[in-house]
Amino acid sequence: MNDIIQNILVFTSVGIAVYFLLKKFVIPAKATKSCGHDDCGCH
Repeated sequence: MNDIIQNILVFTSVGIAVYFLLKKFVIPAKATKSCGHDDCGCH
């Protein structure tokens, strides 16, 4: 019984870690910062 609970916790932790890494490094974040009211392209 403890092995099943341990495996569930391990796979859940690994899944969360992989999701975080993919979201952080693989999927590009959209840049929402601009340098003023008009987007001058400085960022």
